[in-house]
Amino acid sequence: MAVKVCVSGCKVMGVVGWLGWKALEDFSHHLVDILTHICVFVDGDGVFLRNRVLFNDLLLQRSNGFSIARIDNLFTSARNPYASLGHSLCVNSSLVGLGSDLGLYQSLQHSSFKEWQAQDFFPSQSFTSWPHYSSALSQTLPRLKDRLLHRSSPSEETQVKSHSEHPLKRCLSWWDLIWLSVGSVVGTGIFVLTGQEAHNNAGPSIVISYAISGLSALLSALCYAEFAVSVPVAGGSFSFLRIELGDFTAFVAASNILLEAVVGAAGIARSWTSYFATIIGNNPNSFRIHVPSFSDGFNMLDPIAVLVLIVTSSIPILSTVNASRVNWITSAVSIILMLFITVAGFVKGRVENLSPFFPYGAGGMFRAAGVLFWAYTGFDMVATMAEEAKDPPRDIPVGLVGSMSLITVLYCAMALSLSYLQSYSKIDVNAAYAVAFDNVGMKWAKYVVALGAIKGMTTGLIVGTLGQGRYTTQIARTHMIPPFFGLVHPRTGTPINATILVSGASAVIALFSSLDVLSSVSSLSTLFIFMLMAVALLSKRYNVKDVAANTDLIKLVSFTIVIIGAAIGSTAYYQKNPNGWLGHAIALPIWFIGTLGIAVFVPQHKAPGVFLVPFVPWLPSLSIGINIFLIGSLGYMAFVRFAICTSVMLLYYLFVSLHATYDMAHENQQCIEDGSHSSNVKLQSSS
Repeated sequence: MAVKVCVSGCKVMGVVGWLGWKALEDFSHHLVDILTHICVFVDGDGVFLRNRVLFNDLLLQRSNGFSIARIDNLFTSARNPYASLGHSLCVNSSLVGLGSDLGLYQSLQHSSFKEWQAQDFFPSQSFTSWPHYSSALSQTLPRLKDRLLHRSSPSEETQVKSHSEHPLKRCLSWWDLIWLSVGSVVGTGIFVLTGQEAHNNAGPSIVISYAISGLSALLSALCYAEFAVSVPVAGGSFSFLRIELGDFTAFVAASNILLEAVVGAAGIARSWTSYFATIIGNNPNSFRIHVPSFSDGFNMLDPIAVLVLIVTSSIPILSTVNASRVNWITSAVSIILMLFITVAGFVKGRVENLSPFFPYGAGGMFRAAGVLFWAYTGFDMVATMAEEAKDPPRDIPVGLVGSMSLITVLYCAMALSLSYLQSYSKIDVNAAYAVAFDNVGMKWAKYVVALGAIKGMTTGLIVGTLGQGRYTTQIARTHMIPPFFGLVHPRTGTPINATILVSGASAVIALFSSLDVLSSVSSLSTLFIFMLMAVALLSKRYNVKDVAANTDLIKLVSFTIVIIGAAIGSTAYYQKNPNGWLGHAIALPIWFIGTLGIAVFVPQHKAPGVFLVPFVPWLPSLSIGINIFLIGSLGYMAFVRFAICTSVMLLYYLFVSLHATYDMAHENQQCIEDGSHSSNVKLQSSS
């Protein structure tokens, strides 16, 4: 039977509050009041905490005179940080205290990174037993309705950081973030896709294709920057969409982007093996092990790819700072190589190679832009590093906008130099730059290109692992996946479990799956999420929670549907009639009217901020249109794969994530209500 331990009295609690402050001042510098009352329920197994008290080291939320707070590592169970229902910690005070003495604090403090057990994977009430789980499944529909209508808040996204038990280290400057973005974006895409699209679709107009794709990426980067400044957490687009469009939309987006990241890393690792074998003069499959008994596509085992993933994931696991240093040094090498290729191309090229500039018409140029967008993917990783930025309001916008501007200029210059170096019809689609330099007598330059490509793959894996580990950490903090993967190691300050999960999954896939199998899994997830981010920015400005009127919401939704509908109509018309103009003449004015409607008829609630996207709603509306247009260029199979992957993820959501997040949300709400009630009772008794 639980024994209620009550400690009260302002004088005693003042001493306890002071001791708590001294013991935890490394975690919080904003404690300003004194503990007046604390109730802890204890049983024979030790101290359990039913509810994670909603607190974070920089934020105090107050409701009806009741202050609730949480510090990383402060309230952790001696046996289970997310203990079962029936055991509770109630705090109703102006400040969180630790008990009658430091003994209670020490018993709570002992929960460490290594003490998690099997049951900690699913600590929510719905998963404590089969009867509880069966009961939860029977309530799937009402719970789904609850989650569909739920929007998170910036404070809630910040508060769940405490579930990691230890904080991520704030160690990155704007300089680090610029180079992290460069390292994440600049990979093999510029070397592989440029020749392919110049030869097959765009010709010399490939430079304009890169500019269009770069504009789309830059618009999305602006959206990410505003969100990351206002909500500097590790979740990136997941947290931003959860705040503005709800749990369900955020899960669909996050699950697809994680799947694409895992499969993409596996594909890059296998490409690394093939490229390395080719450089030293061997067959691309020479380092792979053939297993005849396995099915085709899965019978060429690639241990080198697994080794590459282990090495590249170990760097961000051990230290974020060291990973950043390795990245900016190698990324600087990439920039030097790209400048060399560009200058050499202009020196050895001929201007007549630029004619005809549009050999496939405007349609070919836009088709190439849809494909080349993939050469820009990865910049959103910077938003997931916001929690580790030293000064997020300054560092995030500079890192995102600065890096994307630099990359766009370099990509356009490299594409123009290739077109200047060789006629589009003679460009080799498999090794464009190497063959082009070989044709002008610079045979040694192919080794420079090879070095740039393999370095880009290596850096991309390091930075990709860095970002996806943080992305996964925030998802785990919300219990959409087991919270075990949200833990941060106390010594390294890195999310080791999440990083191992992502890299381990990539390693398993890379070991068995061939490149053609992996390429068939790629989806339109990234463009879809970028489009959602633009919609989320409109929601952030025009649908502020508990502020905007219902009539304003109806108008915002209506005009947004008009914008999306016009973009879809224009895209569909273009796919059927690439050289036509009538459909665009109808769709574009409709898009303009929808955007103008938001600007004129929906009041904007622009909260003060260090960085705000300019020209809202015009820029996010333009981002929606461009992303939908690029999505339409991906082909039928991309939509089929997206639908299949999303359907599989939704099954996991309905059977696991829905119930875990529902339990967590309602436990926290119950804690707030219990605390408010206790505070009111005390006030009444005092009067």
